[in-house]
Amino acid sequence: MNLPYWIAHRYFFSRKKRSFISMLSILSMLGVGVGTMALVVVLSVFNGMEELNRAIFKTFEADLTISPKQGKRFQASDTLLTRIRQTPGVGLVTSVIEDNALARYADAQTVVKLKGVEENYLQRRQLDTAVVEGRLLLRDNNATFAVVAEGVRNELSIRREDVLTPLELWYPQRGATLSVLSTDAFNQQALNVSGVFFIEQRYDDYVIAPISVVRALVDYEPDELTNIEIQLAPRAELATVKKALLPVVGESLQIRDRDDLNTDLYRAIRIEKLFVALTLSFIILVASMNIFFSLSMLVIEKKEDIRILNAMGATPGLIRRIFLTEGTIIALIGALVGLALGVGLCLLQEEYGFVQMGTVSSIIDAYPVRVEAGDLILTGTVVILITLLTSWFPAQRAARSMT
Repeated sequence: MNLPYWIAHRYFFSRKKRSFISMLSILSMLGVGVGTMALVVVLSVFNGMEELNRAIFKTFEADLTISPKQGKRFQASDTLLTRIRQTPGVGLVTSVIEDNALARYADAQTVVKLKGVEENYLQRRQLDTAVVEGRLLLRDNNATFAVVAEGVRNELSIRREDVLTPLELWYPQRGATLSVLSTDAFNQQALNVSGVFFIEQRYDDYVIAPISVVRALVDYEPDELTNIEIQLAPRAELATVKKALLPVVGESLQIRDRDDLNTDLYRAIRIEKLFVALTLSFIILVASMNIFFSLSMLVIEKKEDIRILNAMGATPGLIRRIFLTEGTIIALIGALVGLALGVGLCLLQEEYGFVQMGTVSSIIDAYPVRVEAGDLILTGTVVILITLLTSWFPAQRAARSMT
């Protein structure tokens, strides 16, 4: 028989009358439960935001991106491209030239991020669900087209059905002296707009065009690129393919996945998640102070019992374990109830979306949530440590009262 647990269980569950101490214990349990529930919900919201960002990035960015470690352009030989395509796990390989450019339409103009891609870019079908007007088309017979973000369309007031007014792209010539009064210092290309897409505000200034048009505009050599984007083959492991490509690309190039391209954002989310978790942990600690007070008063109330146990041969360690177990029972019940409520609320939010974002421009209606087992384990660990901390001193006092 586990004697400390049996006695602590009797103290908590078998009281003949409800005293102030027992009510304080119940309040302690409720405080731990509410704090635990809040911690689970908040951590799940941060997980949901991280997952949402990954889903957004997946709509536009490639699985892997090869770029130079220094500068913005590099020589991509046919041999290099062939070796990349032959790497196991590699699906589509798209050559990319990306730079800023001036876009003009009728009397309006704005600076855009111009992305020149090969035609196999559309085979990735990433933007299919993001098209809000028109269709994804870069070339049709001898005609070339551009696909623009909704932010560019709104900024320039582009009318896709107006085929007589093209989208003009301007880029400074190499070595030319720039002057706002001279058009000779700029390379120019004109394209019709075939479609408009919308993903999220960070992609609202993109214009996607054929790589041949962009290469002529920015005056790159035939083998010069800014990026090589790789879409993995089905069931290919990202880490395995990334490792296999390292000796292929050499020391001058770097391979980054979507997480690597957005490291700062993920770091900010995780830091904010950490500080919020610490804040809620302090709230749980404050709530657990009721355990300290209830156990301290219980020690005073049970002085006679402690004397009897001492006369029967109980050691100070046994008395200490009794009151530690009492505090653990209070905290565990509160933690289990809090975990259950927290997980339940997250599942309801995920299914029904009760808590809305509250903004018209939001890309989703309700706050995203995702419950992770690691967060539940972390929450349980935090509650146990706080419980041991707040229960130790009353338990130690009870053990010392025997001497």
